[in-house]
Amino acid sequence: AALCALLVAALAACSTPSADSEIRIAYEKYELPNGLDVVLHVDRSDPVAAVAMTFHVGSSHEVEGRTGFAHMFEHLFFLDSENLGPGGLDRLMTRVGSSTNGSTNRDRTNYFEVVPVDGLEKTLWAEADKLGYFINTVTPDVVAKEKQVVKNEKRQSYDNRPYGHTNYVIDRALYPEGHPYRWQVIGSLQDLDAATLEDVKQFHARWYGPDNATLVVAGDIDVEQTKAWIERYFGESPSAGTPERAAPAEPVLAGTVRLMHEDRLARLPELTLAWPTVPAYHQDEAALEVLAALLTDGQASPFYKVVVEEKAVAPSVSAFNFGQELAGRFTLRARAFQGVDLDSVLAASEASFARFESEGVDPDQLRRIKASAEADFYRSLSSVLGKAFQLAQYNIFTESPGFAEEQLRRILDVTAEDVVRVYESYVKDRPFVATSFVPAGEGELALTGSETAYVYEEPIVLGAEDPVAVNDRESIATTPSEFDRSVEPPYGDPPSVTPPSVWESSLANGLVVFGIEDREVPVAEFTLRFKGGALAEEIPGTANLLAEVMLEGTAHRTPEELELALDLLGASLGARASSRNFQISGRTLARNFNETMSILAEVLLEPRWDENDFERAKARVINGLRAAEGEPTTIAARAFSELVYGEHPLARPTDGTVESTSRITLDDLKAYWENRLGADNAALHVAGAVSASQVEAAAAPLAALGSAGIPAVPQPVWDENRAGVYLVDVPGAVQSVVFVGRLGLAENDPQYLPAEFMNFRFGGGGFASELTQVLREGKGYTYGIGSGFSGTDLIGPFSISSRVRANVTLEALQEIKRIMEDYGREFDQADLETTSNYIVKSTARSFETLGAKLGMLSEMSAYGYPPEYVLRRMEVARSMSVDRVRELAEFLNPEEMIWLVVGDAATQEDRLEELGLGRPRRLQR
Repeated sequence: AALCALLVAALAACSTPSADSEIRIAYEKYELPNGLDVVLHVDRSDPVAAVAMTFHVGSSHEVEGRTGFAHMFEHLFFLDSENLGPGGLDRLMTRVGSSTNGSTNRDRTNYFEVVPVDGLEKTLWAEADKLGYFINTVTPDVVAKEKQVVKNEKRQSYDNRPYGHTNYVIDRALYPEGHPYRWQVIGSLQDLDAATLEDVKQFHARWYGPDNATLVVAGDIDVEQTKAWIERYFGESPSAGTPERAAPAEPVLAGTVRLMHEDRLARLPELTLAWPTVPAYHQDEAALEVLAALLTDGQASPFYKVVVEEKAVAPSVSAFNFGQELAGRFTLRARAFQGVDLDSVLAASEASFARFESEGVDPDQLRRIKASAEADFYRSLSSVLGKAFQLAQYNIFTESPGFAEEQLRRILDVTAEDVVRVYESYVKDRPFVATSFVPAGEGELALTGSETAYVYEEPIVLGAEDPVAVNDRESIATTPSEFDRSVEPPYGDPPSVTPPSVWESSLANGLVVFGIEDREVPVAEFTLRFKGGALAEEIPGTANLLAEVMLEGTAHRTPEELELALDLLGASLGARASSRNFQISGRTLARNFNETMSILAEVLLEPRWDENDFERAKARVINGLRAAEGEPTTIAARAFSELVYGEHPLARPTDGTVESTSRITLDDLKAYWENRLGADNAALHVAGAVSASQVEAAAAPLAALGSAGIPAVPQPVWDENRAGVYLVDVPGAVQSVVFVGRLGLAENDPQYLPAEFMNFRFGGGGFASELTQVLREGKGYTYGIGSGFSGTDLIGPFSISSRVRANVTLEALQEIKRIMEDYGREFDQADLETTSNYIVKSTARSFETLGAKLGMLSEMSAYGYPPEYVLRRMEVARSMSVDRVRELAEFLNPEEMIWLVVGDAATQEDRLEELGLGRPRRLQR
C-alpha cells in the first residue's frame, strides 16, 4: 500500500517528471544494544518474507596481498555454523521453500532469503547463527576447499570468457598504488593460495560484528513478533566495534593511459574508455548517469548517430557511470565489427563528443531519459526482496533507509546545465584509461601507442592442487548462549496458497486474451506471443532477425520517434524469438496502458521496413553471432543441441548462424511477418493494475491482425547411437564446459512433473542437490552445477551442465557418472520429505511478481491448463513415493547419455578415455 501511494504520487504526470513528488516507502528502523541496525517493512501482497543481512565490508576493506577475503566469506557463511551444522543452512532453506543466495561487491556483502512466512522464525534463527555462532566452524579443510570453489568462480567469470579481464586492466591503471579498487572483488588466485586460517579469522573479527551490519525483514510480517524473534536470536551477539580505515588517495590520472591485450577467446576488437568520477550519492552522480544515457542510449543519441550510422565502425555503444563508496568510474564501451581498427572507433567517439558539444542537450531526450529512469527505479522496488535490498543499501551508505526519496528526486532535478557541467568537469579533455582487447594475433587493431597490459592466467597443470576433502568436524568450541540454540524453531501457521484470479476473453479475430488484475503497484506488464518461432522459418535466424528489426520504428514513426513516445509513457517494448514462439513483451505505467497498447498495435501491424535500418540490424546480429563463437559456454550449448536432436530442426541454433543470417533479405522478414504472425496462433497475456474491460478496449486495434499458419513439426526422436563422449577443442582453456544428457520429455507429458521431482535431489535443487554437494561443496571442482528437464510441446533434453577446473575434468565427470549410477538406490525417505517440503512450500512464492504471473498465463495459453494448474506441483509432490523416484531414476543411465566437453584437447583428450565410455569424438567449432 505504501509503495502504491508512492507510485501514484510520484507518477502524477510521467511525461513531465516532477521533483515535487512525495516519495515514501514505509519502514521502521531501530538499533539493538549490540549495534545491529534493523529495518522492517510490511508488504501484505503475498504470504512471503524477505530477510537481507548486509555487512559493510567488501573487497575495498582488504589489503593488498590478502585480497578476495570478503568474497570468500560470502561463500563460507553458507557452509556451516555451530547450531545448524555442516550444510545445515542449505538443508533448512530447502525444507522451508526458500530462495537463498548472497553477493559481494567492493563495499558490502549481503546474504538473503525469500521464504513463506511460516518459515520466517527459522530463517532468523539461521541468520543469527551466521552472525554470532559461525567462525569456530571454519577449519583448515573448509578454507582449503573453498579456495578451490572461489578459484573456479574466477576462472568462470574472468579467465575463461571473452573480455573477462577488461575491468582488471582498467582498474590497475585508473586507481593509484594502495587504492583498494585496484583489485577485483574476487581477488587474486595467488592471494587465495597464500591465505592462512589465521588470516581468515582476523578478517572476520575485524569486519563481521553486529555493529557493522544491517538486517532488513520485509514482507507479510507481524511486526511485534518479528521484533521479538530478532531480539531473541540476534541480541546476544557481542558488539565488535567498527575499525577506522584511512581514506585512500583520490584516483587522478596524470595523462591518458593506453593498454592492449590479445584475448585468446575474443573474436572481435573491443574499445573501452574509463574516466575517474565521483563516489556514490555524490551530488553530481545523477547528472553523470543522465549524461551516459544522453550520449549512447537510443537512436537519437550522438554516439548512435556517428559511431553506428555514419562511421559504421560498431553496431552499438554503451556508457554508464558507476558510483561506489570511495570513487566512481564513467565508462564507454564499443565492440567493433570484425577487423575494424580501434583507432577508427576512437576517432568516431571523439566525433560523437564533438556532436554532443555542438548540439547540446535535447529537451525531449532529457525528458525521455528521466521518465525511463523513473519507471525503472520503481520497478526495482516491485518485490519484497528488491525493497529489502534498497533499504539495506541506503541505510549503510546514507544512514537513511528512506533515501529513495532523495535518490529519485536528484534524477528528476537534473537540468541540461547540470549535464553539460559534469561533462566538462569529468570527461571533456580529461585523461582516461583506454583498453583495446583484440583477438589473438590481431594486435595491429589496438589503439596506436598502446602498451601490453599485465594479465595473469594460470597454466593447466595436472595435480597442481592437492585433493580437498572436508573431514567430519571434531569438537569445536561452542559459544555460550542464554538458551539452547541447537533447537530448531517451529513453523508458524502455514500460509494459504491461492492462485490469482484469471480472466479470459478473445477478440473478434480469435486472438485470445488472458489477464490477472493486480493493483499492488500502478504498473502493467504484457506479452503478445505467436506460436511458430524459429521452427516456422525457412532460413535459420529469420525470426531472430525480425525480432531485432521489429522495433526499428513504424510506418508512421522513425526509430527515434518510437523510442521517445514509449519512454515518455514510462513504457518499453522488446521482441524475441525462441524455438517455438515469437514474442513481443512490454511494460508500462498502468495509467498509460491504452497508449502503450496502441503503439504495440502500430509496431505489429504497420512495420517500417526500412532497408538501412534492416542492414544495421543485420550487422548487429552477425556481430553478436561472431562474438559468441569465442564463448565456450555458447559453443557447448550449440554442440549439445546438435548432438541431442540430430537431424531435427531443433538442432539448429535459434538465432541462426553467421552464414544463414547473411543470406536473409528484407523480403524474407516480410514473408515471415505476413505468413507466421496471425491471430489464430497468438495469445495476449496481461498482468497488472488494469481491469479486463480496460485490456479488451485497449487491445481492440489488434483485432485487425489476420490469420496465419505454422508448419507442423514432428516430435524429435532419440537416437541411442548419439550417446558417447565428445570433445570440442578450445586451446589453452583453463576451464572445461561440460554437458551431459539426452533427449527427455515434453513439458505437457504427464511424466514431466514427476521427473522434475526425481531430479530435484539429483541436480535440480541448487545447493540441496547431490551434484552440488559433491562436486562443489565436497571436492571443490566447480563453482556451480545443475541438471534439469526442458521442453515445450515438443520433447526437450535432460541435461547436466557445469564449468570445471580444466585439470580435474576427468575427475569431475567420473563423480557425475558415479552419482548417476548410485542415485536411485540411495534415494530414501528423508530425500523424499526434503523434496516434497521444498516444492509444496515454495509454491507460496510462485505469484509474487508480475513476471511470475505472466509466466503462469503463458503456461495456461500454451498448454490449455486451468488456473489451478500451478497447484499441481504440490499435488504431485504429495503423491510421490521412494519407489516412484527410484523407478524414474532409471532414466539416469550414463551409457545412454551424451558426454560433451568443451576445453583444452591437448591436456584432456587422452584422459577422457578413462571415463570408460569410449574414445572421445572430436567436433569442429
